[in-house]
Amino acid sequence: MPAEGEEFVILHTNQGDISLRLFPEHAPQTVANFKKLVNDKFYDSLIFHRIIEGFMIQGGDPEGTGMGGPGYTTPAEIHEALKHIPGALATARLSDNINPLKASSGSQFYIVHQNARFLDGEYTVFGQTFAGMETVNAITQYTGTATVITSAEISIYKK
Repeated sequence: MPAEGEEFVILHTNQGDISLRLFPEHAPQTVANFKKLVNDKFYDSLIFHRIIEGFMIQGGDPEGTGMGGPGYTTPAEIHEALKHIPGALATARLSDNINPLKASSGSQFYIVHQNARFLDGEYTVFGQTFAGMETVNAITQYTGTATVITSAEISIYKK
């Protein structure tokens, strides 16, 4: 649960809501960029284009292919205390051979379904699910086309 004064987002999907606490103290540029995109309604009606049960759900690509974004990256903000535990919110990025500085996608994010600790130290974790893991579970069970899993709206709240 977020503490008093902390910001969080609620990702509304057609499978239910996912509530995510943000970590601006560990990933200030990533959180600021995410909040800007939320406020600009960039994510509204985008799909989770990559769904892997036991691993993660990935969204934030306006093309829905895993190759789209806002046209920029953000610097890696990898913090050793933040782990890829179930519900972790992190940024996607291109592989090391093209992206040795581990710069994050400007818009693509993923939510870890089950432990993905092999990603620790490799990707920027910038938040954590505090409610709605049942929604993440439901999305990972979906076997149809990714277009059915849409984020109708993302809202930022402050406790």
